Order: sequence, then C-alpha cells, then structure tokens
Amino acid sequence: MNPSIACNPAAESKKAWRLRLRAGRLEASSDALANAALSEHLDALVGHLAPRSIGFYWPLPGEFDAREWIASWLAADASRRAALPVIAERHAPLHFYFWTPGAPMREGHHGIPEPDSAEAALPDLLLVPCVGFDRDGYRLGYGGGYYDRTLAAWPGAALPLTVGIAYEACRIDEGVPERGAHDLPLDAVVTEAGAHLVGRLAAR
Repeated sequence: MNPSIACNPAAESKKAWRLRLRAGRLEASSDALANAALSEHLDALVGHLAPRSIGFYWPLPGEFDAREWIASWLAADASRRAALPVIAERHAPLHFYFWTPGAPMREGHHGIPEPDSAEAALPDLLLVPCVGFDRDGYRLGYGGGYYDRTLAAWPGAALPLTVGIAYEACRIDEGVPERGAHDLPLDAVVTEAGAHLVGRLAAR
C-alpha cells in the first residue's frame, strides 16, 4: 500500500479525508517497527530542542502511544515535567495539568482520561496527534478545533513549539484541504520516516 495519499484534496471534504486517513493510521499504528522508529526520531528531535516540559495527549485508537516515551524522557532527568490536556468545556481551549506515570486520572469530555491534578502547566513543547498532515506542516485533526483555540488563547509569553505525531500513512501530498485563516502550521512533524521541520524550526 502506498504510505502516502496523493489524491486531489479539493475533490473530497475534510470529513471524507478523515475517514480515509484514520483507516490508514490505524493499520500503521499496529506496526511495532514503525512505532520504534517513530520513538527514535522523536528522541533525536526532542534531544536537540531540549524542552524542560512537554505537553502530550492520551492516545486514542490509531494514535502513537507516547506514554512510554514520555515516561523514559522523564526518568532521564528529574527536573523534566510532562502534562496532559484537560477539556474544561466543549469547544473551549485546552488547559494542561502536570502528569506523572501512575498519577490519578479521571474521565473527561469525550471519555478521554485527564489528570486529576490541580497543578496547571504551560509546556515548552506540545506533541500534537495528527489525522493528516502536509509538507507545509498543516494538520488535519478531528474537527473540534481544540489545538487552534488553545494556541490562539495561549497565556504564556511565547507559544510552545508544536510537534505533530503521525505516520507516513497520514501524509497528504497535495496539501491539507480547506485550510482556514485560523489554521497554524506545526513546527515539525515526526513519523516513522523521520522528523520534518517547518515553521519556526525550519528557520533555525
């Protein structure tokens, strides 16, 4: 199977693309070698960027499960912190709260586990799951707009670096369809094939 999808994105709606790409991603996520390679490329990129805190995500079916990688990253340096998003209400910006392996969790909106913590975080870097992505770093998500709203309302002095986590099966060669004025490109995308730098990281 061709690992990337090179159809004309203008011919299909975002909904149709999501269905197509999620099926390919689900298959790719079951490949242990692909997951190991993705972990290695993520190691290299994050080691170069050297963030002190990382916001990540609780994995849904088909998404790369970053929990083991995060646990190893935390164990290597006691000063490092990790955080997970909390949805205070639907269609509102995400808020991040610190997380450690084995930390108490609760069920949040959409049935996604969230940290049962009162310690809010402003991560230096966000790992962002992708349904699809293109060469310019634009991301196709689930359609809820949570990450766009979160970055638009980010309370810190500087925006966190954004690293998309995907598989080559999620690549849209002709570009993410129906980009909006509010859409922001990621700073990098990591797949089993390597790290693709765009945005602020491409200029470094």
